[in-house]
Amino acid sequence: MNGFASAIRKYNKNCPIEDVLAFASEVGFQGVELVENWPHTGYPRSENTDAIEKLRKQHAKHNLRMFSIQTGAAAAFSPDAAARKQYVAMMQDRVKLVKSLGCSCIGMWPYGPLQGQTIKQAIVHLGHSFAQVARIADDHGIIAAFEIEPPFEFNRKEHWTQILDAANEPKLRIIYDPSHFDLMSGATGNPHEMLRDIGVENVGYVHFTDTDGTLRDGATSKHLPAGDGHINIDASFQTLMDGGFAGWIMIDGWEIPDPYDAGRKGIQSINRFLSS
Repeated sequence: MNGFASAIRKYNKNCPIEDVLAFASEVGFQGVELVENWPHTGYPRSENTDAIEKLRKQHAKHNLRMFSIQTGAAAAFSPDAAARKQYVAMMQDRVKLVKSLGCSCIGMWPYGPLQGQTIKQAIVHLGHSFAQVARIADDHGIIAAFEIEPPFEFNRKEHWTQILDAANEPKLRIIYDPSHFDLMSGATGNPHEMLRDIGVENVGYVHFTDTDGTLRDGATSKHLPAGDGHINIDASFQTLMDGGFAGWIMIDGWEIPDPYDAGRKGIQSINRFLSS
């Protein structure tokens, strides 16, 4: 869903939600990851059973699951302890929501300024907040996973492991996105090597995309349809398989001008690998 939301915002594309869901079902997707503020305004509260049931029916009629939702996590590393406490409380409700929606995962993106902290202080705060959310999620049978990106304050290979170490919570997982891993490891086209170093056992789910090893408009790793960039796609899939990963793979069309093309090429790359 983030690919279609960004195409509407960035490129003025017309992507009616029912057309998007019909497309996803027709090309073989089993589910989708929801993104906040499109096509609906914000996520419903966990007690809003009418809105939750409407979402469930909207996707079920296309034989699609909602497997995760995307959430911002700027407050998770705030220097203000009260703000971090409020973040965890908010995520407790988000976890109840994803449970009601039938999701398996919840994703967290810690973007935003450091607010006067050092990066080390922010990582400690972030790790502690994420550990609490991961335990809450696990209590509900949900995987909590986070993703950091090159434009974020947390943007280096070692930041992944430092956040995991600060959390010291085995239930906390990461999101593998080849475009971010590629830029963080020298833009060699081999993000699977960094994945192998960090450990496939730490992966909660995957945002799969190709890339050319550059930023798009200086603001995000350039996402490209599978086969349109330079990464070794099969090596990523093989590394995931060899490491025992058996979770969700979302085709990430973030700011790709044609998200339909990205979705089609993405699922074709998975099917081709599995049949080879």
